[in-house]
Amino acid sequence: MPPRRRTAAPRGAQSTLSFGNQSRVTKPSSTPASLHKGKSLDAVQSVSPVSTPEPQEVLAEAHPSKRHVAELAVRQQAAAELKEPRSVEDEAALKLGKKDLVSYWRTEEQKRKAPRVHQGDLDIEEKILRHFDLSSQYGPCIGIARVKRWRRANMLNLNPPLEVLAVLLQDENAKQRARMDELLS
Repeated sequence: MPPRRRTAAPRGAQSTLSFGNQSRVTKPSSTPASLHKGKSLDAVQSVSPVSTPEPQEVLAEAHPSKRHVAELAVRQQAAAELKEPRSVEDEAALKLGKKDLVSYWRTEEQKRKAPRVHQGDLDIEEKILRHFDLSSQYGPCIGIARVKRWRRANMLNLNPPLEVLAVLLQDENAKQRARMDELLS
């Protein structure tokens, strides 16, 4: 049996801690103390004030009007991928219609146990693309065009859905940058 501990203070009372003057912690100053004694207020007033930028200027610098560098890189990747000659998968994807996309999305929704609540205002094509973005089995979606990601996954025999390629090839206005990539940058 372990020995019983004895306390000097009565139960429930907390002893106070005293560190004394010897254990005082101070921060070192940037200039020696001897220089502070010789300074006068006149010398401080003669120094020109530092100009601070206006708040609007700071906001303008933080949010430039130019497109983001990542957006431009992804657009260049997508343009290069779309210029390549059409493959067998491209031809098959172009043959898919709106009816095929709707049936694909219904089967994907049936796999889920709960409906997607916050995607009610999106069209079917955007839902398919966002689902593809969040499917990690096809590789990372950050910093890569959707078409390039689909082709890489196809090359690695990961069997990406043909409907995603159909949306990307048929809709010229489809964003080539993943939604997660937009949110993170």
